[in-house]
Amino acid sequence: MGSHSNPLPRPTTIAGADGLAALLARPGKAVVALDFDGTLAEIVPDPEQARAHPRATAALAALAPHLLSVAVITGRPAEVAVRYGGFADVPGLERLVVLGHYGAERWDAVTGTVRAPATHEGVAAVRAELPGFLDGVGAWHGTWIEEKGRAVAVHTRRASDPQAAFDALRAPLAGLAARHGLIVEPGRMVLELRPPGIDKGVALTEYAREVGAETVLYGGDDLGDLPAYAAVEKLRLEGHTGLLVCSGTDVPELAARADLVLPGPGALADFLEHIGRRLG
Repeated sequence: MGSHSNPLPRPTTIAGADGLAALLARPGKAVVALDFDGTLAEIVPDPEQARAHPRATAALAALAPHLLSVAVITGRPAEVAVRYGGFADVPGLERLVVLGHYGAERWDAVTGTVRAPATHEGVAAVRAELPGFLDGVGAWHGTWIEEKGRAVAVHTRRASDPQAAFDALRAPLAGLAARHGLIVEPGRMVLELRPPGIDKGVALTEYAREVGAETVLYGGDDLGDLPAYAAVEKLRLEGHTGLLVCSGTDVPELAARADLVLPGPGALADFLEHIGRRLG
C-alpha cells in the first residue's frame, strides 16, 4: 500500500477523481498511455540524449501486469522510443505497445517488430528544401534540423533567443509545409513538419477501442498531447472514465485542462509506482 507520509496525488477535478478511482477499482479494464519526451523522459537540449527517467520503466513494468494495457504514444519513431526508453525485453512489459510518429508506426513487445505505412512523399521534399529555406529566412544560425524519418523537426532551443526564433519561423514553416501537403506541429521550442490526419488523439482513440478500455489514463507535457486530451474528454462523454495527467507546467494550455499536474517525469514515475503498490 502507498505510504501515509507520501500519499497518492489526488486529481483536482471530479472527472479525474472518478477516473483514478475506476483505474484502482478495475485495473484490468484500464489503459495507461503516456507520451515519451517530457513525460517519461526529461526534456534535454539534444533529443538524441533523451532517456526514460531511471524509475519510469521499472514503475511501468510493475504496473503493467495489473492493467489491460500500457502504451507509449510519441512523435518519435517507434524504434527510437523503444531504445531510449529501454522498453525491449523487460519483464512485466511483455504486452507494451509503442505508437510512434503519432500513431503512424506501431511496435509491439510481443513481436519486437514495427509496422508502418509508406513515408509521405512531402517529407522527403521538405527535408531537401529545409537547409536552404532556413538560410533564406535568416534563421540558420542557432536553429537545427532533426531527422525523424516520417517527419522533420526544426529546433530553436539553441538559438540566442529561442522564443523569438520559434515565433519568427512558425508562419514561414507553415507555408513550406502546406506546399508539400504537410502540417506544422508546434512543441517546446520545436516545430515539426509532418503528414496531416495523424495525431495522438486518433492513435489513442483507436487503441482504446481496439483493446476495449473502460478507463484511460493519458499523461503528456506538450501541445502535441492536446489531441490525446481531447480524445479522453470525448471518451468520457461516451461513458468511459479517464484521467488526464500533465507532466510539468511549461505548457499552460495543457496544465489548464489536466485533472492532475505533476512537476515532471520524476513525479510521474513516483505516481506510477504508487498506483502499482496500491494494486499489488
